[in-house]
Amino acid sequence: MTTPTTSTLTAPELTPGTWAIDPAHSEIAFTVRHLMSKVRGVFREFDGELVIADDVLASTARTTIELTSVDTGSPQRDQHLRSGDFFGVEAQPTMTFVSTSLRPVGDGYHLTGALTLNGQTREVELALEQLGVQVDAYARTVAGFEATGQISRKEFGVNGNVPLDGDRFLIGDTVAITLTIQAVRQA
Repeated sequence: MTTPTTSTLTAPELTPGTWAIDPAHSEIAFTVRHLMSKVRGVFREFDGELVIADDVLASTARTTIELTSVDTGSPQRDQHLRSGDFFGVEAQPTMTFVSTSLRPVGDGYHLTGALTLNGQTREVELALEQLGVQVDAYARTVAGFEATGQISRKEFGVNGNVPLDGDRFLIGDTVAITLTIQAVRQA
């Protein structure tokens, strides 16, 4: 007869310091209404970091997204999104987000920051959930987060559209954003 042994493992904590976004295990995605359906897409190239402060509410986040990396599953549509009708990547190849405040709301947080797209900077508020902290298979301490929000693409000068009958348009103005982030604690 064997006796089970118990091991006391403690989960790592979200400790103060710099945490680099791991693009291989993160996703920056969007959804926008298109006629009678919704188009979903992701940005494949981005980087950024979280700086966790001793007072977690003083923590900051920043990310830079390469607009040329947009991927909706349709190369023709992606090329059109890169054009001057939408992102205008030749003039403005990146989109950036820099946080300005963090406040607790229920079981999560609201992260407010400056989003710059197409030469326009606007304040954006994201609902933020911390998904946990864990040691991964490479003995790195990683933290998971998910942030969601919405923006008006017209507020950022992303105006491309096709009018339809009845004062409707092919593409909706509201863009839903979801950032699923895994960040690695830096030494």
